[in-house]
Amino acid sequence: MTDLDQQLLAFNALALASLEKWDIDPGSKLSLIKHRENAVYELMTPDGGRYALRIHRAGYHSDAALRSELQWMSALNAAGLLTPQSVKTRTNDWFAVLQEGTSGERYQVDMLSWVDGKALGSVEQGLSDDVATLAANYRQVGVLAARLHKLTESWPKPEGFTRHAWDIDGCFAEHAVWGRYRDLEVLTPEQMATLDAASEALTTLLSDLGRGPEVYGLIHCDLLPENLLGSGEDIYLIDFDDAGFGWYLFEIATSLFFLLGEPYFDDVSSALIEGYRSERALPDKQLALLPAFFLLRALVYLGWAHTRSETETAKELTPKIVAAAVEMAEAFLSKINN
Repeated sequence: MTDLDQQLLAFNALALASLEKWDIDPGSKLSLIKHRENAVYELMTPDGGRYALRIHRAGYHSDAALRSELQWMSALNAAGLLTPQSVKTRTNDWFAVLQEGTSGERYQVDMLSWVDGKALGSVEQGLSDDVATLAANYRQVGVLAARLHKLTESWPKPEGFTRHAWDIDGCFAEHAVWGRYRDLEVLTPEQMATLDAASEALTTLLSDLGRGPEVYGLIHCDLLPENLLGSGEDIYLIDFDDAGFGWYLFEIATSLFFLLGEPYFDDVSSALIEGYRSERALPDKQLALLPAFFLLRALVYLGWAHTRSETETAKELTPKIVAAAVEMAEAFLSKINN
């Protein structure tokens, strides 16, 4: 039995043990539907209930940070954004904490309402709809991102609210949330030198941009195709696991990053920007910085590739991300030096 098999068996046992925290029949059906950062189960109860049960990656979020995530998601839902609804435990807690029997590891488990929709695509498989449909979908994604940012600006954060920051330090410096790109062993000395020069210049650019409320605030930070579920004419936002404080342009760069180089990129990116601007201001001067934020996202993904190097997804994506990051860094340096 592989380590992964053992881990999944442990997660299955945890998922089953957690049901009593919600007074849910242990005879309910649990089906693992995703295992990347978190283990996500579809839960179907004998009385017809359907939920998403999440076992969170151990140690990624403090209890206060996870509570803050669920509070923010619930506030967005109450304000009219289409997100899952948090289902509190029988003791009115946002999530439960369980200890895995073999390792003694502490895991947070939460439950969300089920969203019955189809993902727009995936990082691994890309997008499959025709260009007109993709553009229409991503215009709506732009609208949703802008509404989320507008609501963020006016939302009074509850006492104790805390989330990580996707700022310079959180993206690629000493305390990077996902790890430092400099620790990725596959980078050659030449590639490292290019990325170091670009990150130094990027630090200056981001410092000059600042963190005023018009450019920086709470962001979802993971608007990838698999986290955008189409349901009829609506699009739901799911998976707020990476949500935190960051630049609003970082949100847009994240949503478009894995579409770079695709034949439909210009159509989709133009549609997203058009949708965003229909709800919230995005001056041309700010939009001109988008390539810099693609580079910032690439540096973050390099850190992720290092700290998640054991996963199949990281093994598959690392060569592509390295190539993209170096190309972006070279283009960025060329532009600022001319």
